[in-house]
Amino acid sequence: MSNGSSLGLGPGYRLTVEDNPREADVEILPHGLEAFNERQWPGHQQWRPLGVFVRDGPEVVAGLVGETYCGWLFVKYLWVADSLRGRGVGRALIAQAEARARERGCHSAWLDTFSFQAPGFYQKLGYEEFGRLDHPPDHQRHFLRKRLTAAE
Repeated sequence: MSNGSSLGLGPGYRLTVEDNPREADVEILPHGLEAFNERQWPGHQQWRPLGVFVRDGPEVVAGLVGETYCGWLFVKYLWVADSLRGRGVGRALIAQAEARARERGCHSAWLDTFSFQAPGFYQKLGYEEFGRLDHPPDHQRHFLRKRLTAAE
């Protein structure tokens, strides 16, 4: 740990590295960033969470969680229980998320997936790769995007 004075901040400040930060502390960051963004880009489309779920009674057996922000849908998680794979559930989750994103004024979507997960699945749905990172020993992380509306 370093104190803030080594950063030129003066007494009372300290720099900490935390493996399990408090949720309240984490939430300060997007709110502060959003306030800064609003000053730079007044009236921009606000951040909104999005969830699409398949439930068996109260139990979630498949789902998609992401967010919409500034015209983009970001898919953070997509999961389908093994017993439901190959039945169109993933495709339906993506379709519903994309539809809601369009309702929210989004023009595009993006996501990332590992080579052992589902890059081919997303490509079949019209997603195109725009970046890739190697992940040793022999995997890659794929970044994909898709246009949701006609180009202006």
